[in-house]
Amino acid sequence: MSTSQAPRSRWSVRAPRAVDTWLNRPLASFHLIVTVAAMLTTLGVIMVLSASSVEAYAEDGSAYTMFTRQVIFAIVGVVAFVVALRLPIRVIRAWSFPLFVISVVLLVLVLIPGIGTVAQGTRGWFMIGGVGLQPSEISKVTFAVWGAHLLASRRAERADLKGLLIPLVPAAMVIFGLIVLQPDLGTTVALGIILMALLWFAGLPLKWFVSIVGGLAVAAGVLAMTAGYRSARITQWLDPGSDPQGAGYQSRQALYSLADGGVFGLGLGQSRAKWSYLPNAHNDFIFAIIGEELGLVGCVAVIGLFGLLVYTGLRIAARVPDPFMKILVATFTVWILAQAAINIGYVIGLLPVTGLQLPLVSAGGTSTAITLLVLGLLANISRHEPEAVAALASGHDGKVGRLLRLPVPQPYSPVEAQRARLQGRGAAGPVRAPARTADRPRAPRGGTGHADRQPRVAAQQPRATAPQPRAAAPRARGDRSDTRRVQPGAASGRRTAVPHDPRSPERRRRR
Repeated sequence: MSTSQAPRSRWSVRAPRAVDTWLNRPLASFHLIVTVAAMLTTLGVIMVLSASSVEAYAEDGSAYTMFTRQVIFAIVGVVAFVVALRLPIRVIRAWSFPLFVISVVLLVLVLIPGIGTVAQGTRGWFMIGGVGLQPSEISKVTFAVWGAHLLASRRAERADLKGLLIPLVPAAMVIFGLIVLQPDLGTTVALGIILMALLWFAGLPLKWFVSIVGGLAVAAGVLAMTAGYRSARITQWLDPGSDPQGAGYQSRQALYSLADGGVFGLGLGQSRAKWSYLPNAHNDFIFAIIGEELGLVGCVAVIGLFGLLVYTGLRIAARVPDPFMKILVATFTVWILAQAAINIGYVIGLLPVTGLQLPLVSAGGTSTAITLLVLGLLANISRHEPEAVAALASGHDGKVGRLLRLPVPQPYSPVEAQRARLQGRGAAGPVRAPARTADRPRAPRGGTGHADRQPRVAAQQPRATAPQPRAAAPRARGDRSDTRRVQPGAASGRRTAVPHDPRSPERRRRR
């Protein structure tokens, strides 16, 4: 029996035919991204209201203070999602480096007293009209986009190892240093993950990748042990019972909340830990409130949504033909996955507390808006899959596309990709464009101008002096071997057409 006809193992897992058929639709990736983004944002707004109502009422006399702020930033994020969905990819690449420079300038300004504001022990906020803006969240996106543009350009040029690492790694070191000065170890870890994802998907050799990962891990360990509160977190993680009322209090209360929830939870809004037992219940430890109110079922549902998002991101990265899109989508996917895994990991006690938020679920205005912007970019790139481009070009854009009047994406073209690289060469360094006919050196003008045609005439001399073939025999019916070839005339120098006979002496000599 052939391999193709071999029976499938009974332990093999296959998706239902209806699901398989739906996933084969041209715009399946786009609809998955939009659906997951909507579900996570809605869940986040509801859980922020439930987890923050007690603390907000105690501070401001209204249970809806933090909820209202979260809704405003969610609306801003939806607008950013739509804008990112409509942006042409060439515009994104052309503006990647200027936006990255602007984000670095913001990171410098936020460190200046009087401009930046200290919040939660970190000087990393701008307060504008009572609303906080965190430039480190912006730097994640700009660094990822510029890094993807840079590495895609270098891969097209077949750059060596130095071309892949410089200037990406030095620029990353500058951002790391500025964020460490705030100090914000969680954001530094997130940026390190983005850097590793960029280098991995750009094809960095394994030994260099492992060396850089090891160096970053050592640097993170040194930073974690230099500050008192960080070293206390590490100590408490290694020995959970060492300081139950101090550094380990928050982690212990989170575990109590998860245990109280059981399988189905206490019910939405019925959490006990949010009554000033669990600090930052609406932010870093909102997953514990989900486990307490919605139980194991709610926790599995949240993890399943993030898993579906990761599957969709890797699916898009595997389908789009543009190297820039591949690197960018894969990097964003790994970043969201890693941030969610770290947050859930320290809530359940598997990792030390780092302060990273659960994307789209935790309270955090800038983080929510930036994450929705990232998902808008993913949805935009999903429409550039070859099947999606063909379907959209034929008018099958779906309800979402007609509602938002989204432009039809253009098929991937190496020429357009080269043009995008040339437009952004200020960010990627000098780009070696293929030589065009107009750029090739020409013979100096003057004289008769026949010097450049002499080698061609010389190459034709053997054909001119070759013996002339005999008259062609009458062509038999159905014989197609009488294709015409051009032979230079003997006397006038004019080129005349003569019949071609494959049985001629000239043909036999050439064979």
